Amino acid sequence: MPVVPDDTQDHETPAPHPERGSRRVGLLVAGGGALVLVALAAVLVPWHPVPGGVPDPAPASSVLTAQEIARGEAFGTYARWVSWSSLAVSLAVALWLGLGARGAALVRRVPGPWWVQVPLGALAVLAIGRFVTLPFALALWRRRVSEGLSTQGWSDWFADLLLDLVVGAVGTAIALLVVIGCARRWRTWWPAIAGGIAAALVVLGSFVYPVVVEPLFNDFTSLPDGQLRTEILAVADAEGVPVDDVLVADASRRTTALNAYVSGFGSTHRVVLYDTAVDGLDQDELLSVVAHELGHAKNHDVAVGTALGAAGALVGVGLLAVVVGAGPLRRRSGVGGLADPAVVPLVLALFAVGSFLVSPIENGISRQIERRADVVALQTTDDPDAFIGLQRELAVRSVADPTPNAWGQLWFGSHPTMLERVATARRVAGE
Repeated sequence: MPVVPDDTQDHETPAPHPERGSRRVGLLVAGGGALVLVALAAVLVPWHPVPGGVPDPAPASSVLTAQEIARGEAFGTYARWVSWSSLAVSLAVALWLGLGARGAALVRRVPGPWWVQVPLGALAVLAIGRFVTLPFALALWRRRVSEGLSTQGWSDWFADLLLDLVVGAVGTAIALLVVIGCARRWRTWWPAIAGGIAAALVVLGSFVYPVVVEPLFNDFTSLPDGQLRTEILAVADAEGVPVDDVLVADASRRTTALNAYVSGFGSTHRVVLYDTAVDGLDQDELLSVVAHELGHAKNHDVAVGTALGAAGALVGVGLLAVVVGAGPLRRRSGVGGLADPAVVPLVLALFAVGSFLVSPIENGISRQIERRADVVALQTTDDPDAFIGLQRELAVRSVADPTPNAWGQLWFGSHPTMLERVATARRVAGE
């Protein structure tokens, strides 16, 4: 008896493969995030922060002695090559684990459901990366101790290293659980959902970090009432920044570096001073660094960075869907896609490479924001001599290279160089 063909099945359109659909959604998410990122950067980033334009760096000999210059250049060269070597090894290991089947096999050995495999697999991969770069970190710490920059013994230093690993692993695990969980639940639309959650987590992290993470590394006490506290609050009033408290961090138990920062949002702003800065700077110099940090709060720079980071998270998740959705990369890595918990090493490898590639953009924006805060500090205090004295003291105390490698500054410099900041002070002062 002849078989009658089923016309309804012959002409039925096959359902699209979920990976293809998620890649298309990923392209839309990445494209939309990129448009938002460019628009925010164009509007919020101060592209011309110095009146009259950014001046050429000041001559090093006009700020530092020949001995200070030589010492800074020697330490800077050593630190640069150690750090770059560590980065190269870290990227190589991440790619070795992520672009082959080794990393996937490692995660599959972790017992338990996917939501256990993901955080433990991430911890394992990050721990391997930290272990292989440990000799570089140890070499740099030993040099910092010999230069008088670190006050930590090896046990305290190693404890901080482990704590930093755990904190980083927790944050990484949360992000991976969101991405992989969304990919398992929504096979096509997960990039849009995960991208939105990732952007929200960036915003949440800005609020949580000062309250949860900072106290893990330092103890804080309120600055007692007195002239210094009164002057700091006066600078805050001059810049129109509400301040909830002025705190002192016990940074001297690990470093001799001088620093201050402002954390929090709105009426919860807190000025935080390193105890090394309180003890090591003249009051005018200390007020200059505080005015710089309050300049960030005045211009809502934390909110600007958070908004840019949230848009960047959309771009990253979208590109992740596109790249991991490609068949050859999945097959090479031995994973079934973003829904497979064994994808963790591949995602971390792509994140490491992506972070390295976008560093010049991130740090270029950061340098512009820092220049604006410098200008705000100079205009608020009207004391360029104190600002220049501060820059000199920071450079000497941190053994900073006054003339860092140009490519290194372009790629990794989050702040203008000391000599660029001195030149800005002289430009604003009309010299």
